[in-house]
Amino acid sequence: MSNRYPHPEINDLPEDLRAKILEVQDKAGFVPHVFLALARRPAEWRAFFAYHDALMVPESVGRTSNLTKGDREMIVTTTSAANKCLYCVVAHGAILRIYEKKPLVADQVAVNYRKADISARQRAMLDFAMKVCTASDQVDEADFQALHAQGFDDEDIWDITAITAFFGLSNRMASVTGMMPNPEFYLMGRVPKSPR
Repeated sequence: MSNRYPHPEINDLPEDLRAKILEVQDKAGFVPHVFLALARRPAEWRAFFAYHDALMVPESVGRTSNLTKGDREMIVTTTSAANKCLYCVVAHGAILRIYEKKPLVADQVAVNYRKADISARQRAMLDFAMKVCTASDQVDEADFQALHAQGFDDEDIWDITAITAFFGLSNRMASVTGMMPNPEFYLMGRVPKSPR
């Protein structure tokens, strides 16, 4: 962890940030480093997580989406790998494994989504997300047609684009600030929980 941008103490944060971070800690059992790393600038933290939630939990803003939770995390994991963001690949890969109930999928899409155990629909989604990630200036009508052929509509395509773009920001902030994944993320969703 870089000391250039030290994390603030939870008790020193504004009440709304502190409440949200403690809620996440209560649910996950730990505080993902991104919550504290970005909290040094509360206004940016609020804007970041408002946009994050609008994209990743559309129901929270009264919107529906044809992308599943797994689809969204797959976009994040795949494009974060292209951006070489260790934090987001590990953290969102963990969530992807859980949502898809596939312990191998996150590693597969991070390294080479074209060889991953995913559907043709998901592969088309990732083809587009990767084009947005690496060559958005080259997106054209054929890209929309390829997605329409897989059942995506224009609102879904907006979602794929916005998630890719938003996490491009997140990837760069995580990399420059030296944000390291919490150790808990590495094991999540890899081994089925044993029955009690």
